[in-house]
Amino acid sequence: MKLKRFLGIALGAILLLALVLAYNTWSRPSRQIEVAPAPVVAVNAEAVATHLADALKCATVTGLPETAATDKEFARLREHLRVSFPRVHAALAPEIIGGRSLLYTWQGTDPSLRPIMILAHMDVVPIAPGSEGDWQHPPFAGVIADGFIWGRGAWDDKANLVASLEAAELLLAEGFRPKRTVYIASGADEELGGAQGALRIAERLRERGVRLEYLLDEGLIITQGVFPKLDPPLALIGVAEKGYVSVTLRTEGTPGHASMPPAQTPIGIMSTALARLEERPLPASLSGTVREMLEVVGPEMHGIDRIALTNLWLFKPLLVARLQKQPSTNAMLRTTTAATMFHAGNKENVLPSEVAATVNFRLVPGDSIAGVLEHVRTTIADDRIKLATTPIRAEPSKVSRTDVPAYAALERSIRQVFPEAIVAPGLMIGATDARHFAEVVDNVYRFSPMRARPEDLARFHGTNERIAVANFVEMIRFYRQLILNSM
Repeated sequence: MKLKRFLGIALGAILLLALVLAYNTWSRPSRQIEVAPAPVVAVNAEAVATHLADALKCATVTGLPETAATDKEFARLREHLRVSFPRVHAALAPEIIGGRSLLYTWQGTDPSLRPIMILAHMDVVPIAPGSEGDWQHPPFAGVIADGFIWGRGAWDDKANLVASLEAAELLLAEGFRPKRTVYIASGADEELGGAQGALRIAERLRERGVRLEYLLDEGLIITQGVFPKLDPPLALIGVAEKGYVSVTLRTEGTPGHASMPPAQTPIGIMSTALARLEERPLPASLSGTVREMLEVVGPEMHGIDRIALTNLWLFKPLLVARLQKQPSTNAMLRTTTAATMFHAGNKENVLPSEVAATVNFRLVPGDSIAGVLEHVRTTIADDRIKLATTPIRAEPSKVSRTDVPAYAALERSIRQVFPEAIVAPGLMIGATDARHFAEVVDNVYRFSPMRARPEDLARFHGTNERIAVANFVEMIRFYRQLILNSM
């Protein structure tokens, strides 16, 4: 009798749980705003593709030893932009800041309205040595072929720069005058940290007393086939950016012959410390921006993933365990730990006198550089190892709001130009120039209107960087729509 009663209670509990899960799963409405697609504005695809291709021919590479030729390439790009966008250069009066960077000012008719800024950098990363022959087209040839524009910078980040200028050129030709001032800015050293470009542009705005309504920088993109059990494309808007710090670990020992080693060598001491840091990373957490992203995406999914994402109160631990298995999703959940450099010894039979290693951390919002240093100290628990941070470092950004007109304008613009896309907030795991503007703007968004499938992601900073001509036309229409929706 007791067993029957127990089984009855258990069955009732299972049935109740099933009903709760079903209710939560099917009653959660879509959080996508309903908007009509924007009217298709005529864009000369051949002409705009040529403008971008010619910009890619300018080898504005940072990260290599600077030469006189480097300055010439940046000057060549500025001249190309001047010739390609005559209306923009007549009406927006670009300033050269920090020797290479650009700030265009499109004066608004209502000075009471805060300006907006579209930011995109003009420098590119070097080509990986030895990979030049792997490119389908030379990286700085600016080739248009097979429906794509090929070259270093097609994704990162000249397409955003050229597309925003194309949009402004179109609007000027239509006689449009913005109510609020529009800034289009381009740093020349984003890949080096932005100290001479974006930082100086931000300082110039601060000196002039400018307070932005919002800033849009490069960032997350429109992916399809990357998110399991989600059929439509997913457009993620980066509302926060992870912080960045590298910690150098250093220990010393007595140099001597390898035939008479001490019980623990400096290399052994350092190896143990690095192993401890990898074995005990900072904790993972499904909260904040990442949780909001999953809650927005959940109702759009199907199968077991929809059940899990609309019932996080039950499936959160399982979901965290699953997301931790892939590097790309693990990086959204925690401050990551990556040993990136190791220096020790100069001969196989000599004990080194000093060993150094560098560990890079990308901090989620809520963590801090001070907290990371404390984590390193307590985890390695070895006073023989001295710690220091490298000069380039940044705390995590604050999280920009999604319940303000600025986000609504961005979301609306994406849905109007990419009507099939699901829009959700996301966390930017890389570093951008946007972090330099924290003192002149509250809400920063990181989004690039570029389409990508899983096989395209390796092209970022990689080989055969390219963008589809059709997608580049969409980018121009997006920036045009965003400017209109922001007035």
